[in-house]
Amino acid sequence: MTLGYPSLSPAGACLRRPPPGAASERSPPPSPSSSSFPASSSPFFPPPPPPPPPAAAPRKMAAGAGPVAGGGLPPSFTSAAAAAASPQQQHQPAPPPPPPPPPPQAAAASSSSPLTHNHRVGNPLPAASSSSCPAAAPAASSPASPASPPSPPAPLPPPPPPPASSCSLGPREPAYNWQATKPTVQERFAFLFNNEVLSDVHFLVGKGRAGAQRLPAHRFVLAVGSAVFDAMFNGGMATTSSEIELPDVEPAAFLALLKFLYSDEVQIGPETVMTTLYTAKKYAVPALEAHCVEFLKKNLRADNAFMLLTQARLFDEPQLASLCLENIDKNTSDAINAEGFTDIDLDTLVAVLERDTLGIREVRLFNAVVRWSEAECQRQQLQVVPENKRKTLGKALSLIRFPLMTIEEFAAGPAQSGILTDREVVSLFLHFTVNPKPRVEFIDRPRCCLRGKECSINRFQQVESRWGYSGTSDRIRFSVNKRIFIVGFGLYGSIHGPTDYQVNIQIIHTDSNTILGQNDTGFSCDGSSNTFRVMFKEPVEILPTVSYTACATLKGPDSHYGTKGLRKVIHESPTTGAKTCFTFCYAAGNNNGTSVEDGQIPEIIFYT
Repeated sequence: MTLGYPSLSPAGACLRRPPPGAASERSPPPSPSSSSFPASSSPFFPPPPPPPPPAAAPRKMAAGAGPVAGGGLPPSFTSAAAAAASPQQQHQPAPPPPPPPPPPQAAAASSSSPLTHNHRVGNPLPAASSSSCPAAAPAASSPASPASPPSPPAPLPPPPPPPASSCSLGPREPAYNWQATKPTVQERFAFLFNNEVLSDVHFLVGKGRAGAQRLPAHRFVLAVGSAVFDAMFNGGMATTSSEIELPDVEPAAFLALLKFLYSDEVQIGPETVMTTLYTAKKYAVPALEAHCVEFLKKNLRADNAFMLLTQARLFDEPQLASLCLENIDKNTSDAINAEGFTDIDLDTLVAVLERDTLGIREVRLFNAVVRWSEAECQRQQLQVVPENKRKTLGKALSLIRFPLMTIEEFAAGPAQSGILTDREVVSLFLHFTVNPKPRVEFIDRPRCCLRGKECSINRFQQVESRWGYSGTSDRIRFSVNKRIFIVGFGLYGSIHGPTDYQVNIQIIHTDSNTILGQNDTGFSCDGSSNTFRVMFKEPVEILPTVSYTACATLKGPDSHYGTKGLRKVIHESPTTGAKTCFTFCYAAGNNNGTSVEDGQIPEIIFYT
C-alpha cells in the first residue's frame, strides 16, 4: 500500500514530514503545486505538473508553518500514520468499526485521488487555496465539512493558536464607515446617543430589574457633560461596574438627559418636563434645568399654577415659584377651582394664604380651603368631620381673614361650618357688631390683588391739636392723573393718649354719588401725632381725571389734625420714576370741616 502526503488545506496548511520508518514505503513527496492539485479526471482539478526532484521536498516541508507550532504533525496524526505504515498493526484482531460511507460528493471527489484511499491515516485535506494564513486550517479540516471524509474514531484535539509571527491578519476593518458620513463632532456624538457602538457602560433605568430599560452610554461623554457622572466614573470612589441601576429615574427623562448631553437637543413635553427637571437637577446639568423651567413658564396657566407651584417648591426653583404665585394672584378664582388645588401640600397652601395680593373674596377662599381639608382627610384616611378638617388645616386656618367678610357671609358660612370653635365664632360676631371692636385672633388686613409696592401720599405739611367729632363726615374731593387702586386711608388719632376709635370710611364717585368702597371698622391709636391705617376690605379702582370723594366718619375723643395743606401732591416711584399726581379740592355738603388747607384724611394709601 502506498501512503500519500496530505495536501494543503484551504487555509494554506503546509506539508508535513513523513513519520520515521514510513519513508521507504512511500512514493517521492510531491511538490507544493502537485500536492495542491491531485491527479484526477474530475473537471474541477487541472492536470498536475511534472514532479520536481525529490530533494526539494524536505526543504519545503521545513519552511512551512502547520496547525501545530514547529511544523510537525499532531501526535494523533503521527500515530495514525505509523499505524498505517506498519503491516502488523494493520492486521490487529480487533480493528475499529468501519466509518459510515461518505456523502456522494465526497465519494466522487475521493475515488480518483491517491490521497484519500486510506481512511486510517487521518482526515484528508482538500486542495490548497491562495491564502497562506493557517488560522483557518482547523475549520477547513473539520469533520463537519461535507467535502471531507469522516473523522477517525478518536476525536482530535483542537490545535493551539498560531504564533503572532506565523501570519499577519492586517488592520481590523470597521463594521461600516459611519464616521465618514458625520462631518462634525456634534453629528458624530449625536450618532452615539442610545447606541451600542463604542459604549462602555449601561444603565438599568426604572423601577425593578424586570421593568427597567437598559440604555447604553459612553463614560467620556457623560463625564464631560455632568460633574456627577464625572465623579461617578473618575472620582476617588469611582464605580467599576459596567451596569448601573437607576430605580428613581424615569426612562423617558433619562433619555432626554442623554439626548441633551450627546447633541444639545432638548426633548421635553408636558408629560415629561417635571421628571426631566428632576433628572437634570440630580445629575447637575443646569442648562437642561433652565430649558425645563422656561418650558414651564411658557405653559403656566391658572389651571396648573398650583401643581407647578408645588413642584417648584420641591425642586427649589424660586423664579418659577414666584411666577406661579403671580399667576395665582391674577387668577385666584380660576386657580382655586382647578382640580390640582386640592392636591397641593399644606406648606404650599400656607404660602398662598399668607399673601396679601389674592384677588378673591375671603368667603370664597374659605370655601376652597374647606374643600382642600376634605381631600386631605381622605389622603390621611381620616373621617371627614369638622374636627378632622380643623386638624388637617393646622396653621392655615389662622390665615383665613374672617374679619374681611360681611356679617352675612360669615353667618351663612364659617359660623356654621363647625371648623371654628364657639369662642372664635362669638368673638368674630362681636367684631362685626359692636364698637369699639374687640381684638380677634385672625388677620384683618385686607388683601390687595395688585402687584408692586404699596405707596402713600400725605397732603399736610404740619400737624395741630384738637379736632372734634359730632357724627358728621370729614370729606375731601380728589382726582388723579393715572389709574390707581386705593386700599385705605391714614387718619389722625387722639390727643389724649392711647384710644380706640370707631370709623366708617368710604370712596364715592362724585358725579353719580355711588359708593365704590367702604368699611365699617375701628382702629387704635397711641396718642402720638402719627397717622393710623384704616383699610378697605377690597381695593377701590380710581380712574384718571375722574372726581372722587374720600369720606371718614369717626366716633371718639378729639384728635390731631393737619394744616398747611397742599392742593397738588405728586408721588414719584423710586424704582421706575413714574409719577402719580393727586389734585385736591373742597367737598361741599355735609362736612365736618375738612378742606384743602386743614382737617382729617391726611393720607391716601394706594397701588399703581
